[in-house]
Amino acid sequence: MIAIVKPDELITRREEISVSSKEDGAVKEILSRIRREGDKAVRELTAQFDGVELSTFEVTDVEIEAAVSKVSSEVRDALTLAAKRIRKYHERQKQNSWMDTEEDGTVLGQLIRPLQKVGLYVPGGRAAYPSTVLMTAIPAAVAGVEEVIMVTPPDSNGEVPSPTLVAAREAGVTRIYKIGGAQAIAALAYGTESISSVDKIVGPGNAYVAHAKRLVYGQVDIDSIAGPSEIVVIADEHANARYIAADLISQAEHDPMASAVLLTPSTFLAEKVTNELLEQCEGLPRRKIATTSLINHGALCITQDLNEAMELANRLAPEHLELMVEDPWRWVGAIKNAGALFLGQWSPEAVGDYLAGPNHVLPTNGTARFFSPLSVEDFSKKTSLISYSQKALLRDGPAVIAIAEAEGLTGHAASIRARIEKEE
Repeated sequence: MIAIVKPDELITRREEISVSSKEDGAVKEILSRIRREGDKAVRELTAQFDGVELSTFEVTDVEIEAAVSKVSSEVRDALTLAAKRIRKYHERQKQNSWMDTEEDGTVLGQLIRPLQKVGLYVPGGRAAYPSTVLMTAIPAAVAGVEEVIMVTPPDSNGEVPSPTLVAAREAGVTRIYKIGGAQAIAALAYGTESISSVDKIVGPGNAYVAHAKRLVYGQVDIDSIAGPSEIVVIADEHANARYIAADLISQAEHDPMASAVLLTPSTFLAEKVTNELLEQCEGLPRRKIATTSLINHGALCITQDLNEAMELANRLAPEHLELMVEDPWRWVGAIKNAGALFLGQWSPEAVGDYLAGPNHVLPTNGTARFFSPLSVEDFSKKTSLISYSQKALLRDGPAVIAIAEAEGLTGHAASIRARIEKEE
């Protein structure tokens, strides 16, 4: 079911995310249509791709209240608890504006302000992802964003899954629109008659959504280009094979393109995990997806020792990294690249997806080398503040003039000289 590969093969097996000319052309045409035709194009594309004709896109308060009544109290309570945990974690990320005053009267500082309007893309249609609503909307609310606009595909009845709407209410989403795909990204970026343009778009989606985000970047900001989900588990001979297999499957069931990898110096453990994977996949509702992922993109790698496993993990820079070793805290310093790090057998990746508090919108496909999880900082912007005193300008002016003239920018130099020569 799952390939046994050598350490060097792991890096070369990772597929580069690419966009076909067909996908590129289709997304560009959708973006162009939305810019030209607005709501008309959104309506026609929703009928084409989602199989439903909508007269209006916005979810009403009546629909939200109806959704609340359809969701069990157990699920509502779980979403409330998750929201509380996520909010508490992200409150710790808030930064404050600051200013420093020098002895000569110069004031330097940084102003931190929230974005005014952001768009959240939440996958939907055949599935519900209330956790993604919480993970994207709550950091925006904590940052102080004024308008949080959510888009999500409707089902064939023109409805949004009830848990998704309950989560949106819990997280304080301002407006919800029943649109998805590249057309939803275009509507958020350019605006239509009924949908306002935003400053930034965040959230995961399929290949068309990801490419649309890539193409509208610059018109608006985006979080990142998300690839298929991935997990790497580092385990020693003491690890529980049943737990490891369950965690590998938890990612494999996301998508046939998802990647699940075990790094271990124990051949015996690898064999036990292989058997567990076969057993646990039987009867799994998403068995076909999980097995396709494990066969095509999964891997078991026998390393010389845990040091080599840690080095390989850093090269892979995975979205999720579990340390299923006897003393996981000992190895934290060895990990340089990972979207989220899970320590010990009682910290499965799934608890991070839903309830622990840290964000589950994470860098994928090796981008944890330079990207970070979605955070409050993603929903704010910084402005530098400079207030020079006369004394400071007289002191620093000659140095500014020297640099400006070295660059050939005599106008810059003149703007300084006009002030300091007059005072001299």
